Amino acid sequence: MSMSALDFSFVEWDIFNKFVLKGMLFSIELTIIATVGGIVFGTILALMRLSGNKVLELPAVIYVNGMRSIPLVMVILWFFLLIPFLIGRSIGAELSATITFVAFEAAYFSEIMRAGIQSIPRGQVMAGQALGMSYSQNMRLIVLPQAFRNMIPVLLTQTIILFQDTSLVYAIGAYDLLKGFVTAGKIYGRVEEVYILAALVYFVICFGLSALVRRLQARIAIIR
Repeated sequence: MSMSALDFSFVEWDIFNKFVLKGMLFSIELTIIATVGGIVFGTILALMRLSGNKVLELPAVIYVNGMRSIPLVMVILWFFLLIPFLIGRSIGAELSATITFVAFEAAYFSEIMRAGIQSIPRGQVMAGQALGMSYSQNMRLIVLPQAFRNMIPVLLTQTIILFQDTSLVYAIGAYDLLKGFVTAGKIYGRVEEVYILAALVYFVICFGLSALVRRLQARIAIIR
Protein backbone atom coordinates (compact mmCIF):
# COMPACT_ATOMS: atom_id res chain seq x y z
CA MET A 1 0.00 0.00 0.00
CA SER A 2 1.36 3.42 -0.97
CA MET A 3 1.32 6.37 1.40
CA SER A 4 -1.25 8.13 -0.81
CA ALA A 5 -3.68 5.28 -0.20
CA LEU A 6 -3.65 5.80 3.55
CA ASP A 7 -6.78 7.43 4.94
CA PHE A 8 -6.91 8.74 8.50
CA SER A 9 -10.26 10.49 8.14
CA PHE A 10 -11.89 7.83 10.35
CA VAL A 11 -9.79 8.90 13.35
CA GLU A 12 -11.86 10.63 16.02
CA TRP A 13 -12.12 10.67 19.81
CA ASP A 14 -14.80 7.93 19.84
CA ILE A 15 -12.28 5.44 18.50
CA PHE A 16 -9.92 6.11 21.39
CA ASN A 17 -12.78 6.15 23.89
CA LYS A 18 -14.41 2.92 22.66
CA PHE A 19 -11.40 0.81 21.73
CA VAL A 20 -8.04 2.25 22.72
CA LEU A 21 -8.58 3.61 26.23
CA LYS A 22 -9.41 0.20 27.71
CA GLY A 23 -6.27 -1.29 26.23
CA MET A 24 -4.11 1.63 27.34
CA LEU A 25 -5.34 1.30 30.92
CA PHE A 26 -4.45 -2.40 30.95
CA SER A 27 -1.00 -1.71 29.47
CA ILE A 28 -0.35 0.91 32.15
CA GLU A 29 -1.71 -1.35 34.90
CA LEU A 30 0.45 -4.24 33.66
CA THR A 31 3.51 -1.99 33.56
CA ILE A 32 2.99 -0.76 37.12
CA ILE A 33 2.31 -4.20 38.59
CA ALA A 34 5.21 -5.80 36.71
CA THR A 35 7.56 -3.00 37.78
CA VAL A 36 6.63 -3.16 41.47
CA GLY A 37 6.55 -6.96 41.52
CA GLY A 38 9.75 -7.18 39.49
CA ILE A 39 11.61 -4.84 41.83
CA VAL A 40 10.40 -6.69 44.94
CA PHE A 41 11.24 -10.17 43.67
CA GLY A 42 14.29 -8.87 41.83
CA THR A 43 15.67 -7.44 45.08
CA ILE A 44 15.15 -10.81 46.78
CA LEU A 45 16.95 -12.58 43.93
CA ALA A 46 19.79 -10.04 44.05
CA LEU A 47 20.22 -10.53 47.80
CA MET A 48 20.21 -14.31 47.30
CA ARG A 49 22.97 -14.00 44.70
CA LEU A 50 25.04 -11.75 46.97
CA SER A 51 24.46 -13.78 50.14
CA GLY A 52 27.51 -16.01 49.64
CA ASN A 53 25.33 -18.99 50.54
CA LYS A 54 25.38 -21.56 47.73
CA VAL A 55 21.96 -22.88 48.75
CA LEU A 56 20.46 -19.43 48.06
CA GLU A 57 22.84 -18.29 45.33
CA LEU A 58 22.53 -21.25 42.94
CA PRO A 59 18.71 -21.20 42.49
CA ALA A 60 18.83 -17.43 41.97
CA VAL A 61 21.57 -17.73 39.33
CA ILE A 62 19.69 -20.48 37.48
CA TYR A 63 16.43 -18.51 37.57
CA VAL A 64 17.93 -15.19 36.44
CA ASN A 65 20.12 -16.64 33.69
CA GLY A 66 17.31 -18.93 32.53
CA MET A 67 14.75 -16.15 32.24
CA ARG A 68 17.19 -13.78 30.55
CA SER A 69 18.01 -16.44 27.95
CA ILE A 70 14.42 -16.92 26.75
CA PRO A 71 12.45 -14.41 24.64
CA LEU A 72 9.59 -12.84 26.58
CA VAL A 73 7.01 -13.81 23.98
CA MET A 74 7.97 -17.48 24.44
CA VAL A 75 7.55 -17.23 28.20
CA ILE A 76 4.14 -15.58 27.70
CA LEU A 77 2.99 -18.35 25.37
CA TRP A 78 4.38 -21.17 27.51
CA PHE A 79 2.73 -19.88 30.65
CA PHE A 80 -0.58 -19.19 28.91
CA LEU A 81 -0.70 -22.65 27.31
CA LEU A 82 0.92 -24.87 29.95
CA ILE A 83 -0.53 -23.58 33.23
CA PRO A 84 -4.18 -24.30 32.26
CA PHE A 85 -3.02 -27.78 31.19
CA LEU A 86 -1.36 -28.35 34.58
CA ILE A 87 -4.11 -26.96 36.81
CA GLY A 88 -7.01 -28.04 34.65
CA ARG A 89 -8.58 -24.62 34.07
CA SER A 90 -7.88 -21.35 32.28
CA ILE A 91 -6.74 -18.33 34.28
CA GLY A 92 -7.43 -15.79 31.54
CA ALA A 93 -5.10 -13.87 29.24
CA GLU A 94 -4.82 -10.76 31.43
CA LEU A 95 -3.94 -12.63 34.66
CA SER A 96 -1.59 -14.90 32.75
CA ALA A 97 0.18 -11.88 31.26
CA THR A 98 0.48 -10.19 34.66
CA ILE A 99 2.04 -13.22 36.36
CA THR A 100 4.38 -13.82 33.43
CA PHE A 101 5.59 -10.22 33.34
CA VAL A 102 6.30 -10.13 37.07
CA ALA A 103 8.22 -13.41 36.89
CA PHE A 104 10.14 -12.37 33.78
CA GLU A 105 10.96 -8.80 34.80
CA ALA A 106 12.18 -9.96 38.21
CA ALA A 107 15.21 -11.47 36.46
CA TYR A 108 16.09 -8.17 34.78
CA PHE A 109 15.44 -6.01 37.82
CA SER A 110 17.54 -8.47 39.83
CA GLU A 111 20.61 -7.65 37.75
CA ILE A 112 19.94 -3.93 38.11
CA MET A 113 19.56 -4.29 41.88
CA ARG A 114 22.69 -6.43 42.17
CA ALA A 115 24.74 -3.85 40.26
CA GLY A 116 23.31 -1.06 42.42
CA ILE A 117 24.10 -2.87 45.66
CA GLN A 118 27.64 -3.62 44.50
CA SER A 119 28.14 0.06 43.61
CA ILE A 120 27.97 1.05 47.29
CA PRO A 121 31.50 1.41 48.73
CA ARG A 122 32.50 -1.58 50.86
CA GLY A 123 33.66 0.79 53.58
CA GLN A 124 30.07 1.83 54.34
CA VAL A 125 29.06 -1.80 54.81
CA MET A 126 32.02 -2.37 57.12
CA ALA A 127 31.12 0.78 59.07
CA GLY A 128 27.63 -0.58 59.63
CA GLN A 129 29.05 -3.87 60.82
CA ALA A 130 31.37 -2.01 63.18
CA LEU A 131 28.31 -0.34 64.71
CA GLY A 132 26.88 -3.77 65.47
CA MET A 133 24.33 -3.88 62.66
CA SER A 134 23.17 -7.24 61.37
CA TYR A 135 23.26 -8.11 57.66
CA SER A 136 19.56 -7.28 57.23
CA GLN A 137 19.89 -3.97 59.13
CA ASN A 138 22.92 -3.04 57.04
CA MET A 139 21.05 -3.71 53.83
CA ARG A 140 17.82 -2.02 54.95
CA LEU A 141 19.33 1.11 56.51
CA ILE A 142 22.58 1.74 54.64
CA VAL A 143 22.97 -0.15 51.37
CA LEU A 144 19.50 -0.36 49.77
CA PRO A 145 18.46 3.30 50.27
CA GLN A 146 21.62 4.49 48.50
CA ALA A 147 21.44 1.75 45.88
CA PHE A 148 17.84 2.66 45.00
CA ARG A 149 18.77 6.32 44.54
CA ASN A 150 21.67 5.38 42.27
CA MET A 151 19.48 3.00 40.26
CA ILE A 152 16.42 5.22 39.75
CA PRO A 153 17.30 6.21 36.14
CA VAL A 154 18.09 2.60 35.18
CA LEU A 155 14.94 1.28 36.87
CA LEU A 156 12.82 3.86 35.05
CA THR A 157 14.48 3.03 31.74
CA GLN A 158 13.71 -0.66 32.27
CA THR A 159 10.11 0.33 33.06
CA ILE A 160 9.85 2.12 29.72
CA ILE A 161 11.14 -0.99 27.96
CA LEU A 162 8.61 -3.00 29.95
CA PHE A 163 5.80 -0.76 28.73
CA GLN A 164 6.89 -1.36 25.14
CA ASP A 165 6.98 -5.11 25.79
CA THR A 166 3.37 -5.12 26.96
CA SER A 167 2.41 -5.16 23.28
CA LEU A 168 3.56 -8.81 23.23
CA VAL A 169 0.49 -9.89 25.24
CA TYR A 170 -1.42 -9.41 22.00
CA ALA A 171 -0.09 -12.89 21.14
CA ILE A 172 -2.38 -14.49 23.75
CA GLY A 173 -5.38 -12.25 23.09
CA ALA A 174 -5.04 -9.92 26.09
CA TYR A 175 -6.71 -6.56 25.49
CA ASP A 176 -3.77 -4.17 25.65
CA LEU A 177 -3.07 -0.87 23.89
CA LEU A 178 -2.08 -2.56 20.61
CA LYS A 179 -5.14 -4.83 20.72
CA GLY A 180 -7.36 -1.77 21.09
CA PHE A 181 -5.91 -0.18 17.96
CA VAL A 182 -6.11 -3.42 15.96
CA THR A 183 -9.74 -3.96 16.99
CA ALA A 184 -10.63 -0.47 15.81
CA GLY A 185 -8.74 -1.03 12.58
CA LYS A 186 -10.64 -4.21 11.79
CA ILE A 187 -14.00 -2.60 12.49
CA TYR A 188 -13.26 0.46 10.34
CA GLY A 189 -11.34 -1.50 7.71
CA ARG A 190 -8.18 0.54 8.24
CA VAL A 191 -5.64 -1.91 9.66
CA GLU A 192 -2.54 -0.28 8.18
CA GLU A 193 -3.53 3.13 9.49
CA VAL A 194 -4.12 1.95 13.06
CA TYR A 195 -0.71 0.27 13.18
CA ILE A 196 0.83 3.62 12.26
CA LEU A 197 -1.26 5.34 14.93
CA ALA A 198 -0.28 2.70 17.50
CA ALA A 199 3.41 3.19 16.70
CA LEU A 200 2.98 6.95 17.03
CA VAL A 201 1.28 6.62 20.44
CA TYR A 202 3.98 4.26 21.72
CA PHE A 203 6.66 6.65 20.43
CA VAL A 204 5.13 9.74 22.06
CA ILE A 205 4.68 8.00 25.43
CA CYS A 206 8.12 6.37 25.49
CA PHE A 207 9.98 9.40 24.11
CA GLY A 208 8.32 11.64 26.68
CA LEU A 209 9.17 9.29 29.53
CA SER A 210 12.75 8.91 28.27
CA ALA A 211 13.15 12.69 28.29
CA LEU A 212 11.96 12.80 31.90
CA VAL A 213 14.43 10.06 32.83
CA ARG A 214 17.30 12.02 31.26
CA ARG A 215 16.35 15.12 33.24
CA LEU A 216 16.12 13.07 36.43
CA GLN A 217 19.48 11.47 35.72
CA ALA A 218 21.04 14.91 35.29
CA ARG A 219 19.60 16.09 38.61
CA ILE A 220 20.86 12.99 40.44
CA ALA A 221 24.32 13.55 38.93
CA ILE A 222 24.30 17.13 40.30
CA ILE A 223 23.32 15.91 43.77
CA ARG A 224 26.23 13.48 43.74
